Amino acid sequence: METAEEPMTPFGSFTAQSNKLQRQYQALLDQSTPYVTYRWVGTGVALLLFFLRVFVAQGWYIVAYALGIYLLNLFLAFLTPKFDPSSDALDNEMEDGSVGTLPTKQDEEFRPFIRRLPEFKFWHSATRAVVISFVCSWFEIFNIPVFWPVLVMYWLMLFILTMRKQIQHMIKYRYVPFSIGKARYNKNSN
Repeated sequence: METAEEPMTPFGSFTAQSNKLQRQYQALLDQSTPYVTYRWVGTGVALLLFFLRVFVAQGWYIVAYALGIYLLNLFLAFLTPKFDPSSDALDNEMEDGSVGTLPTKQDEEFRPFIRRLPEFKFWHSATRAVVISFVCSWFEIFNIPVFWPVLVMYWLMLFILTMRKQIQHMIKYRYVPFSIGKARYNKNSN
């Protein structure tokens, strides 16, 4: 079925080009999906280049601090389960008076760990943030003079407190967000 072609306006031309670029970008992202290690190595190299830029230029500490806070936020979302057991526990307590935890007996239902932020979205958001921070480090308007040791100490305190809280949450509700140390079963095993 043929459609009548509309006359190309400047806005229509811009929309067509931006849609084409978005499709190409999405295709590139789709092709990079299976290469987890290479993606993270690339992000690590970009982060190293950004820190090298901040170190050599002796500025843009506020941009580095904002990047650190954003990456910490992403990491916490990566470690947190999609369905928070603490809110499930409150729901279960009201219903039957028991605390909801992961299954410990054979007859309990198995609930797999599903992340609130999947690995690919974590990588994509982190890489995008590092690239944006690197670009911002080339503009003088973002070079706000601050006493950087205070920012470093504040970020370390924030990191320690939030990770302690997250680890306590993991221990209390008995979930492990990583597959390291978990039992693996072969296809042929009975």
